[in-house]
Amino acid sequence: MTGYGESSHQGKTLAVAIELRSVNNRYLKVSLRAPESYQILEPEFEKAVRKLVRRGTVQVNLRVHRVKETQEQPLRLDVLKGYLTQVAKVAQEANLTQEACNILMGNVLHLPGIVPEGQVGAKTLDEDWPQIEKTLEIALGKLQSMRSTEGGVMAQELMALRNKICEHLASIKVLIPQVMEAYKDRLLERVRKLLESTEAQIQPSDLIREVAIFAERSDIAEEVTRLDSHLEQFGKVLEQEEGAGRKLEFLTQEMVRETNTMGSKAADVKITRHVVEIKGDLERIRELIQNVE
Repeated sequence: MTGYGESSHQGKTLAVAIELRSVNNRYLKVSLRAPESYQILEPEFEKAVRKLVRRGTVQVNLRVHRVKETQEQPLRLDVLKGYLTQVAKVAQEANLTQEACNILMGNVLHLPGIVPEGQVGAKTLDEDWPQIEKTLEIALGKLQSMRSTEGGVMAQELMALRNKICEHLASIKVLIPQVMEAYKDRLLERVRKLLESTEAQIQPSDLIREVAIFAERSDIAEEVTRLDSHLEQFGKVLEQEEGAGRKLEFLTQEMVRETNTMGSKAADVKITRHVVEIKGDLERIRELIQNVE
């Protein structure tokens, strides 16, 4: 499911900002965008995300700014002197005014290499992680809130599709005995017409045997019963269980299997029409289920 969450925290020595974005995925994938020194924390981020998220591609954007005291920012004097020498030489050759020269000199400290940034060590990462983790948990809470809202809407749609299938199945149950009776009547009518033009005779037992063969070949009672059971369980899972995406996916696969069998055995146009509608609703359910945790 899609979602968004963000959080930031300003400490005495560290400012942290985290942004989370999730999109649909059948499995869970966590990727981290962070300063190079913090990339090593990706397993920790994934561990924290897995506590709340089971499916989806989650993009984590981490921004970190370390607040250093003046004494913690020693200048590279050799680099600074080199810049100043070059600026003075350029100012002299270009005949710049004193004001222009002062402006150039004032911008020297912004040039790269004067204030060393260095790499964040393992000890520093261990000290930073608790603050980063706390910020991440807040962002995850916001992400889950948005995903829960989307999940509620999706659950309503799944239940509506499930109810439509139940209605089609109820119609099929009514049609099953009618199909047998209609086949028997058609068979008797054909036999009467055949006997009118010939002297042949047919025994009632022959008709009964033929109807029995047809009934056995086109019997979908077991498939109807199993599909009915799956639909009932599907509804209970939707209403009562959290994190039931895998179970719903399995039930959907079983319902598709039973419906396909019904379609291949059904010997009535009306039943076939209902089966086609059920297949369409199950396909829509299958698409939605892939995004449900």
